Amino acid sequence: MDHKKFSGTGVAIITPFRNDGSIDFKSLGKLIEHLIKGGVNYIVALGTTGESVTLSKDEKKAVINFVTDSVSGKIPVVVGIGGNNTEEVLDTIRHTDFSAIDAILSVAPYYNKPSQLGLYLHFKSIATASPLPVIIYNVPGRTGSNISADTTVKLATDCKSIVATKEASGNLAQVMQIINCKPKGFQVISGDDSLALPIIALGGTGVISVAANAYPREVSDMVGLALKGDFTKACTLHYKLLELTNAMFEEGNPSGIKALLEIMKIAPNNLRLPLAPIGDKLYSRMELMVKRLK
Repeated sequence: MDHKKFSGTGVAIITPFRNDGSIDFKSLGKLIEHLIKGGVNYIVALGTTGESVTLSKDEKKAVINFVTDSVSGKIPVVVGIGGNNTEEVLDTIRHTDFSAIDAILSVAPYYNKPSQLGLYLHFKSIATASPLPVIIYNVPGRTGSNISADTTVKLATDCKSIVATKEASGNLAQVMQIINCKPKGFQVISGDDSLALPIIALGGTGVISVAANAYPREVSDMVGLALKGDFTKACTLHYKLLELTNAMFEEGNPSGIKALLEIMKIAPNNLRLPLAPIGDKLYSRMELMVKRLK
């Protein structure tokens, strides 16, 4: 298995919806084309940004089929399969057709607040059941629990199929501890757009980006330059996008990126409850930022 598959820029794609709330496959196709043209390294479907928690089982299958057909092997596809009921996650893995998928991204269990042992056993069960490489996803701001550096390193050491972590703890001390202690070949991927550059500088291998839905070329170029060690040029691109990236998360994700994609005429700005669109003030500010970036 080539773990290098998940180096560079991955994109956590949105799920576009029509005005009536159904999935807008036409816009999804347009988005995928935009990303491949923009030079991204892989696509992540059914993540947080994809509003996966509001999709039915049938809709999730339809999204997976559409994404894999549209990508048609040009770049790897990662699919989000996670949750806070371990047995249900394992059941989903057993019933998923993985023929055109390259890896699973699995978020830490949310709401139940498991101990480090609970987190370890949860991911070990997933690694044992998965026919594909697993990327664990640590996002304490959403889950209410942090996968510690020790637990991440233990999972990386004990489970050969756990090949990477998407670190969105925002804690650079923790990121450094993982990078310092991890087994060879295990990848540390930034889960925060604004921290992608510093994490790569510390030894990370890339980003799973939200901003790249809108600016795939700029994010891919920035990450590519950083991975080559050209931090002067990479910094220029990082700071060029920073203000807009921060604005995009002000009222939550994917509300910000969906507004941005509407401004750029790529996808409509429709969300499923409990998510709501961003306010007019922020929308207007983002419109100005997009104009300036042109």
